[in-house]
Amino acid sequence: MNVAILPSTFVLALLMSVGLMFFIRASVKDRIEVVRLASEQSEVALLDQLQNYFSSRAYRIAATDATQLRVTFEGLVRPSWAMAVFLTLLAAIGFLCLALMLTMLLPDFSQALLGLTLLSPIAGIFYWRGAARPEKVVLQIDGESTSEPQAMSVVTVTAHRDELAELQRNLSLKPL
Repeated sequence: MNVAILPSTFVLALLMSVGLMFFIRASVKDRIEVVRLASEQSEVALLDQLQNYFSSRAYRIAATDATQLRVTFEGLVRPSWAMAVFLTLLAAIGFLCLALMLTMLLPDFSQALLGLTLLSPIAGIFYWRGAARPEKVVLQIDGESTSEPQAMSVVTVTAHRDELAELQRNLSLKPL
């Protein structure tokens, strides 16, 4: 092989390894968003509907503030086996590619370098421990919006973006 090809391919493999590490780390990152949603229901009916929805999704009421119409729900996010296996597989492929590049550069250590692939379950364990965490959902009823011809109740929801998407899909609330 050409002498210039190996170092440049090795640098690319290192860059991909860094990207893989950031991808694995991002798998446990909180993605909290705030969204304002509108409903044609009254404030009390909307709050009851939201409370029933979150109770059905295994959340429990952690705190309430009647003066500000704020309710905080807590639940436990369970990690996904599929995601843990996927991240382990990605890490195994990444370690294998890195090991193959290192064996080309350091042929005397080829057997030991291929053992890097055995480190791939660390990615799954990292995800499993980091993804199992308590999740909070904060609801704030903002009252009625006067910008519409008919009065609408507006709720501000602070939650994980996946939970917000499910909420909008299941309750057909309109984003403002």
